[in-house]
Amino acid sequence: MMRATLLVGLLVCVGVSTLDAQAVCPQPSAFCADSRRLMADGALQEQRGSFIQGIVHTGKWLTAAAAIGFTVMASNQHGYSRREWDALMEICRSASDACLVGQDGRYLRADAEALYQRSRHYDVLANRWLVGAQLSLVTTTALFIIDLNAGNGPENIPYPSQIRVGTVGNGAGFEMRFAF
Repeated sequence: MMRATLLVGLLVCVGVSTLDAQAVCPQPSAFCADSRRLMADGALQEQRGSFIQGIVHTGKWLTAAAAIGFTVMASNQHGYSRREWDALMEICRSASDACLVGQDGRYLRADAEALYQRSRHYDVLANRWLVGAQLSLVTTTALFIIDLNAGNGPENIPYPSQIRVGTVGNGAGFEMRFAF
């Protein structure tokens, strides 16, 4: 399961390369990095985009994939921790004195202490993966916001508008303009 998850994550992060004949795509993305657009008459038009916009556009998908991968890894580590904890609970249920704790806070039985330490170790690893997932998610959100309006607004809105709010005399004013 873990190998399959890592393989899928690697394929998503690396992307899929295309042949030159297949490279024309309507919009550059993580899977299609060609900067040409196919026009209505069949001709190719070069898009003028900056290097930073390309990094932001592709980076948001890579960080989203990283957030998903880190969350899956955290889930795996939590499963390992839960397995060790369940084994410790089985030992504790087996006898009334099986889970006695000494003066230093450690279990008196060596096998119980080893299971407890392994469970804690996997929990720490799961927490680290979750922090990585959260940081990736914050970065993804920031990149989506940066890429949201790269200057002109999205092409799929037929009537872009402007909204202004301000003061008029002693009150508030609201103005909305539509471009046709």
